Amino acid sequence: MSVVTLTVSDDEADIRLDRWFRRHYPHLTQGALQKLCRTGQVRVDGKRATAATRLAPGQVVRVPPIPNASRPPPLAVKPLDERQVREINKMVIYRDDHLIVLNKPAGIAVQGGPGITHHIDALLDGLRENPDDPRPRLVHRIDRDTSGLLLVARTPGVAARLAAAFRGRDVRKVYWAVVVGRPSPATGIIDQPLTKLGAGAGAISVVAERGDADAVHALSEYEVVDAAARKMSWLALSPLTGRTHQLRVHCEALGNPILGDPKYGGDKAHVAGFADRLHLHARRLELPHPAGGTLVVEAELSPHMRETFRQMGFIAPAAAPARRKKRRPAPQDRK
Repeated sequence: MSVVTLTVSDDEADIRLDRWFRRHYPHLTQGALQKLCRTGQVRVDGKRATAATRLAPGQVVRVPPIPNASRPPPLAVKPLDERQVREINKMVIYRDDHLIVLNKPAGIAVQGGPGITHHIDALLDGLRENPDDPRPRLVHRIDRDTSGLLLVARTPGVAARLAAAFRGRDVRKVYWAVVVGRPSPATGIIDQPLTKLGAGAGAISVVAERGDADAVHALSEYEVVDAAARKMSWLALSPLTGRTHQLRVHCEALGNPILGDPKYGGDKAHVAGFADRLHLHARRLELPHPAGGTLVVEAELSPHMRETFRQMGFIAPAAAPARRKKRRPAPQDRK
């Protein structure tokens, strides 16, 4: 074993030193890394560094000899078969060098859990173009029963930047839903704090009283796009906060549960003659692209929602092709 020097890549911009080590040396514990930093064995551009040091592209990290004795054996990953590769690639509606956008069908989970073996995360290897490419990473989640847009980063660095955009509320999300009844007024903001009841897969979110110790702020915009008398309405919904099942609980709080919701809305959500599946679709994403500008992408409706739209006479425009909008220069840039 000997000292090695590694150069920070463009994809690793602004990453903490400890996270950089977890990528390159996953067997190295946090405590061991901190000791190496304290003793000056790890250096960045020849200078001492801490585990929290932020790295910039082009910097050089000095890595001292690291024993591999504690390295865990690699997990046995079952390769995907051709059917699975076709399945995940059929969902792709946009792809570039930085990210991939999927139109997830309703009914498939984004990640695994108790009793869930078939999910998007298990299929992501099928999106690699070359075996040596990094494994694509999920950036966010949508519910198992919700269809529509799901963002996947092609590298860890892109994943970190996109996740920060979601946390910073720099992403504009629009969902379409079919709800029972017609909200009044036709547009508004639902400002209802939420709390969780239960734990694990059986947990649900409910409206909380303001001031409750466990309550979290939750805010959603809604607009009635079309309605069939007072029987059903087509809503455009935008979550301004990111709480679990937020849109589903907020629609229930309006008195207009989402059609076919298996968890919220009770008997009112299930109407004879319509598909008894959740009618919630992640329609549109507008987000800062890692390479600059803004990416705008839309997803076509799932088959059961298309059929309900046909039954109700709702006419949905086709999804617009994905596009990158250039950033408008700030006034000082135009001088």
